[in-house]
Amino acid sequence: MHVAVIGAGLAGLSAAHYLCAGGAEVSIFEREVEVGLMTSSRNGSLLHPSMVEPWNEPGVLGTLLRNLGNSDAAMLLRLHALPGLIGWGMRFVRESSSKRFHANTLANVALARHSLALMKTLGDEGVQYHAYRRGSLVVLRSAEALAKARQWREWLAPHGVPFSLLSRDELVALEPALAPIAGELIGATHQRDDEGGDPQRFAEALAATLQARGVTLHLGQAIERITLNSGRVSGLQLADGSQPRFDAVVLAAAAWSAPLAATAGLSVPVKPVKGYSLTLPRQGADGTDRAPRTPVVDPSLHMAVIPVGDDRVRVAGTAEFTGFDLSIRPERVANLTRLVTQLYPQYMAALPANAAEPWTGLRPMSPDGVALIGATRVPGLYLNTGQGHTGWTVAAASGQLLACAVLNQSASIDARPYSPRRFAGL
Repeated sequence: MHVAVIGAGLAGLSAAHYLCAGGAEVSIFEREVEVGLMTSSRNGSLLHPSMVEPWNEPGVLGTLLRNLGNSDAAMLLRLHALPGLIGWGMRFVRESSSKRFHANTLANVALARHSLALMKTLGDEGVQYHAYRRGSLVVLRSAEALAKARQWREWLAPHGVPFSLLSRDELVALEPALAPIAGELIGATHQRDDEGGDPQRFAEALAATLQARGVTLHLGQAIERITLNSGRVSGLQLADGSQPRFDAVVLAAAAWSAPLAATAGLSVPVKPVKGYSLTLPRQGADGTDRAPRTPVVDPSLHMAVIPVGDDRVRVAGTAEFTGFDLSIRPERVANLTRLVTQLYPQYMAALPANAAEPWTGLRPMSPDGVALIGATRVPGLYLNTGQGHTGWTVAAASGQLLACAVLNQSASIDARPYSPRRFAGL
């Protein structure tokens, strides 16, 4: 069976890995000139089964409306994007009921936990990505925030997401870089199973492994459309006019999966949600290292700070509904810089001028916040997209589920919550 995978990011490479392991002949097509360059390259860099709840939590509509026009908002809706979000947005709001929000969270938890087990196996097989296992910290600034965090963590714990409550002193002992603002904090929750690493390195290492196993990687190759014959997938039409034939096509092109699926007559409910990150050096201008060693999330600032490799720190935050706009807005970068300075004032003060490398990417978001993985109504066409902010966390498990669907094999976890068929027309 010859399978084309469109997209050489985390989702596409993971799908190709498990397809190849299952005996398929695999060809990967990527419009960029390197693997993992788009949404995958500089994301939050945290594998976080503890924080996979969808963004459309109860009350999200009010949050979006209150933040219209506020360029500092953590979740921002740009008015020019509104017409393209009307139908999708109605489902997004419906899925924010408490019952649906909790059900969708548990679906993401199951996928994330399975994915972390697979990542360990990949590491044992030689796919190295600067992995470390120190958990993550969610810092808390008030008794109200502590009570709310404790309630949420206690609800998640029976589902395989363990945590510990830390006092202020215990928090600073675990992460000394927080000492300068210790007086502003009352403690933290420690999510012990979360992990860190370098997603770009993971993509490169997995691609090298795939090529060594005979997978064909076509870089710099744009896809014009998916070709059909009598209603079934027959292959692809490339930008150079060629039309290679395949038995199946997997769309793992993040938010660009939706316009490509439209060439085969499918309306895929996945929208781009823009996120920003900053990449900072660990060492200050004087050669000192005041950077954090453990991933830290500050919900009051809507920001995460994660060590990457031995020499970098990744700052991630914000969600912006603005279509396929990949421009880097200075005001959003300035806001993220102000936020990380509030959390780590000494570290930021020691960095060289203009040390931050800003980046933006488009997360592929489904209206219920759960990935779309599996077969569509078009025979031979499969989806592996819609992971949103959980992209790297669930990449391995998404790839394995996708391969099971294509190869008609039994999956290790229940695949039904992720089926594209839960949406009408798919």
